[in-house]
Amino acid sequence: QVQLVESGGGLVQAGGSLRLSCAASARTFDSYAMGWFRQAPGKERELVAAISWSGRNTYYADSVKGRFTISRDNAKNTVYLQMNSLKPEDTAVYYCAAGATMYIKMEYAYDYWGQGTQVTVSS
Repeated sequence: QVQLVESGGGLVQAGGSLRLSCAASARTFDSYAMGWFRQAPGKERELVAAISWSGRNTYYADSVKGRFTISRDNAKNTVYLQMNSLKPEDTAVYYCAAGATMYIKMEYAYDYWGQGTQVTVSS
């Protein structure tokens, strides 16, 4: 069982930055791929960014490429999402997820989910 706790959300003006963190309880954190998903009101949940267990492979949705960076610190059992140049359309609840998988772009591959953290970008 893996428990995930997100932090770092909040209210920011357009053009600003936030860094989300997700702390995992897994003793074998470095065997899990990690993903950041988001869900805006009235919209489906979407994968924003993902990173393989080693950190060598990453994935970004087209909407965030060049603005968001996913990273992980396996020694701290933590994954991060640095979000720059935020836009109002980035407003959503952001979820951290973990999966013992190589298919980092596939939502079905993630078995464990955090409770989410709200990100609100004002115009």
